[in-house]
Amino acid sequence: MGAAAARALRNFNLENRAEREISRMKPSPAPRHPSTRSFLREQMSQHPEIKEEIDRKDDKLLSLLRDVYVDSRDPVSSLQVKDAATRQEPKELRLVKGHDFSMMNIKNIPKGKISVVEALTLLNNHKLYPETWTAEKIAEEYYLEQKDVKSLLKYFVTFEVKICPPEDKKAISSK
Repeated sequence: MGAAAARALRNFNLENRAEREISRMKPSPAPRHPSTRSFLREQMSQHPEIKEEIDRKDDKLLSLLRDVYVDSRDPVSSLQVKDAATRQEPKELRLVKGHDFSMMNIKNIPKGKISVVEALTLLNNHKLYPETWTAEKIAEEYYLEQKDVKSLLKYFVTFEVKICPPEDKKAISSK
């Protein structure tokens, strides 16, 4: 039922709309310069074979045109060119320090980035020894920007596990 209603709306007044489109004025070619127009008329009157040559179809050229295969690709934008240039530069990489992470498949980390383990390590070091592990030293050690390190130290903390002693003797002891 929905399709019938859609078809009725689509075909509503179809003939009048088609007639209006057909009778509409078609765009005309751009006007020629007056000196060019007079020169063209003069040449056509002196050489009527030019008009025949213009109107004639050349079968040889048409067959060659049919054999042409055009493969078009969009031009590369300047942003993509810049990205490709930055990707081609070799990155300085470093291995993860002091741990064996074969199960995590961490091969190397680019400079300016840190792994989760390194982030937790530096946060813990800063929490335990804030005089030694300052933002400046962490930035140098891990090749990070100082403002990023300050934000990291300000907004992130490591979890702390606190074991509260049971208040009464009836509490179940862990085995």
